[in-house]
Amino acid sequence: MRTLPNSTEYKVIKYQLAKSPTSSGANYEEAQAGSSKADFSNKTRIALREMRESNYWLRIINRILENKENELLFLINESNELKKILGSIVQKTRSK
Repeated sequence: MRTLPNSTEYKVIKYQLAKSPTSSGANYEEAQAGSSKADFSNKTRIALREMRESNYWLRIINRILENKENELLFLINESNELKKILGSIVQKTRSK
């Protein structure tokens, strides 16, 4: 994010990208101390939603940049993996 230009458009993307992954991590951390199975499931669903948003913003940056940076592609792949993990957790908690 630090290498992105400081134009108005990029500032919005930087701001959103700073919020969504930290929110995802914070919600998953809260889920670990959930007061009930429903609380755990709810917090995990929120974490998944935030991770999906993070992935969206990374893909937007990837589309805008002319040079496909290896670090950016790595982050997109990592966010995809985290989406799969959180999605799996959400699915398993729904079926119980």
